[in-house]
Amino acid sequence: MSEVAESPVPMPAKRRVSQLVMLALAVLIIMGAYANVGLAVDGKIPAGMLAYGLGLGGLMLAAYLVLAKFAPWADPLILPLVTLINGLGLVMIYRLEAAKMDGASAANQIMWTGLGVVMFSITLIVLRDHRMLQRLTYTAGAVGLVLLAIPAVLPGSLSEVQGAKIWIRIGGFSIQPGEFAKLALVVFFAGYLVAKRDVLALAGRRLLFIDLPRARDLGPVLITWGLSLLVLVFEKDLGTSLLLFGTFIAMLYIATQRTSWVLIGLLLFVGGAYLAGLVFSHVGDRFEIWLNPGSAEFYEREIGGSYQIMQGLFGFGAGGILGTGLGEGNPQLIPLSFSDFIFAATGEELGLTGLMALLMMYALLVERGLRTSLAARDPFSKLLAGGLSFILAWQVFIIVGGVTNLIPLTGLVTPFMSQGGSALLANWILIALLVRMSDTARRPPPQAIQNEGLTQVFQR
Repeated sequence: MSEVAESPVPMPAKRRVSQLVMLALAVLIIMGAYANVGLAVDGKIPAGMLAYGLGLGGLMLAAYLVLAKFAPWADPLILPLVTLINGLGLVMIYRLEAAKMDGASAANQIMWTGLGVVMFSITLIVLRDHRMLQRLTYTAGAVGLVLLAIPAVLPGSLSEVQGAKIWIRIGGFSIQPGEFAKLALVVFFAGYLVAKRDVLALAGRRLLFIDLPRARDLGPVLITWGLSLLVLVFEKDLGTSLLLFGTFIAMLYIATQRTSWVLIGLLLFVGGAYLAGLVFSHVGDRFEIWLNPGSAEFYEREIGGSYQIMQGLFGFGAGGILGTGLGEGNPQLIPLSFSDFIFAATGEELGLTGLMALLMMYALLVERGLRTSLAARDPFSKLLAGGLSFILAWQVFIIVGGVTNLIPLTGLVTPFMSQGGSALLANWILIALLVRMSDTARRPPPQAIQNEGLTQVFQR
């Protein structure tokens, strides 16, 4: 507990100032993009730009103050990177709203961003020591499974949107419990693998150059594989299925360092998806559309066809290398460009160059999370930080691969950019957990803190 106690020596002032400067720079970049959209669409700077900038700046300043108070040694790059990505998402949603895109609402997204910052702050304030989560391993697993199962058992009128049963809809309120289930399940995976990693790391027979695990140790992988297939079949949610199983296999590899688990996981998922495609038509259609998006049969299908993916690809093509410019494209022609396909809308207006910069920001964010995993002082923290970092990277890969037709379209949303509350809230909580672990990992040992405090006393 001494590692997470309030230290008598605060984080160096130079680091605090650097973080605040990066945060201010991120807000300024967002405001410049916001002004660019207004000038391109209406020929003038948006009337509400000052209020928008002050509101966003105030939110991020509040997040910074909470971080400086309750996690002062956390990685200084994480919050500015998330601010910039989230802000660019707000700009694109505002641009789509200006283009009269049905469903796009910048005001709603700003509200959800505010709630996300609140959840970020509450998590940091309440969770002073993330290691207490290890005591809740099986509770977290049960919560995650219940959250995943709820949409499947609800009637379609309360859970189904565009064919996928992933919602809870009551009146005007809707939520995707699967977004929060992924956090609970990552906590469960980390706690379980810490307890069982020695057994799972044991080698069985050797095949070619790979040491296979013992047959008796395949149970956890088979159970997780079966669960992911149930999600795929009964909720028609390829994204969550792939996210869940891929995260478990990645964390299993981190825990055991056995390449054989990765190969077994790949074979199981590809084989399971192939069999599901043969047995269930909605799964098979996803793969057919992926392989033949230009087919007239799929393109002209009213629901569940390839029109959306093709419009996204046309948008990428129109953007080219440098893009059409913010406010100068036609992203409103892409269905759900404010949600599932915001990456394609961004690609049209910012081009390949802008998308590479955006992917670099995600890569930096994941790298800081993995660095936290390497610096962590206990196995549970290493696995939890690694799992959360992987799940963020995996989400980005799945959605980018889907909209570019590299892999079948899954229905996941781009983290921090796509419109919607559930994913945004869950991802802000994910960032809070990474910040908490980063603070613990980077905080000097108690003896070093004590020596630095004595040095300051003598200097006075």
